[in-house]
Amino acid sequence: MKLQRMNRRALTLGALAFSGALALTACGSDDTGAKNGSSSAPSASNASAIKCDDAKGQLQASGSSAQKNAIDAWVKQFAAACKSVQINYNPTGSGAGVTAFLGGQTAFAGSDSALKPEQIAASSKVCTGGGQAIDLPMVGGPIAVGFNVPGVDSLVLDPSTIAKIFDGKIAKWNDPAIAALNKGAKLPDLKIQAFHRSDESGTTDNFTKYLIATAKSDWPYSGGKAWQAKGGQSAQGSAGLAQQVKQTAGAISYFELSYAADGIKTVDLKTGAATPVKASVENATKAIASATVAGTGKDLALKLNYKPTEDGAYPLTLVTYEIVCDKGNKADTLPAVKSFLNYIASQDGQSLLTDAKYAPIPAEINSKVRETISSLS
Repeated sequence: MKLQRMNRRALTLGALAFSGALALTACGSDDTGAKNGSSSAPSASNASAIKCDDAKGQLQASGSSAQKNAIDAWVKQFAAACKSVQINYNPTGSGAGVTAFLGGQTAFAGSDSALKPEQIAASSKVCTGGGQAIDLPMVGGPIAVGFNVPGVDSLVLDPSTIAKIFDGKIAKWNDPAIAALNKGAKLPDLKIQAFHRSDESGTTDNFTKYLIATAKSDWPYSGGKAWQAKGGQSAQGSAGLAQQVKQTAGAISYFELSYAADGIKTVDLKTGAATPVKASVENATKAIASATVAGTGKDLALKLNYKPTEDGAYPLTLVTYEIVCDKGNKADTLPAVKSFLNYIASQDGQSLLTDAKYAPIPAEINSKVRETISSLS
């Protein structure tokens, strides 16, 4: 699909959505800001500039809702520098985002799970000339387990207990298993209201990967983007889950730390370390730093360590990937794709993540990301 030649009315509507979306902290972008276009390119030695090059037109993208707040911050800065580009990012969820990309509907996708081999094979239809889709790790961060238990401000859980809660095997907040991890806490005789994603989600995939790796005997499911356990309640997107926790006494759910706002309390994880670990950007960064590249060629999919023993490493993390073609990208959108991806992988782009409660990608991995972006064709 040639985005430059889309219906002209769509361009007008896209511009209106673009200017208003950030004000509502939703998908899209905003044209406010004081920066002018920059002429110096991001590189290993100067990775902080925005270079617009020949970028112009609209970029349609969709996928991970986990990275929505990061995308909002990036688009605001990028739009101020590159006024000829409009980026419309729709946080439809990782599954829907990958499907749209493989169908040729978007210029890139966001996914909290790396591509599966069959998805890479299917990408030959959209990545022309022998190209294939690749994973570029761009956003890291903790998956917080948020809770709303009246009278309880601090809560420690281990993987086994979390698995049993979300599988309906622990039904009350004063259950002995929870009490044993929280000695002295006044746990109420209150029903647990466990919420999970209703849509296919990379956050669900990463949450259940953690349970499979750390509490397999208590989590007898294969994992994936679709929720598999029986029971519980569901809501759309990370924002929907956070809202349910905020308004429901006895609720517990999982979502990115950036959604744990407005007083939502989060669980401290019992790991192999001496003391429980809080969900924080710094602690997630420490855990992600031990990740290794599992992809081949230009694919930079990562393998995370879910069982750290060092103090302060929060292992319930996810990495969001931007998915693009290594070659065979559409000529009319490639300049804008490379310009935007170069910026968000730059030092300036990554530096915005901490304030938005995300974890920057470790420098060694990020340098490979920038090299790969430069080679996109």
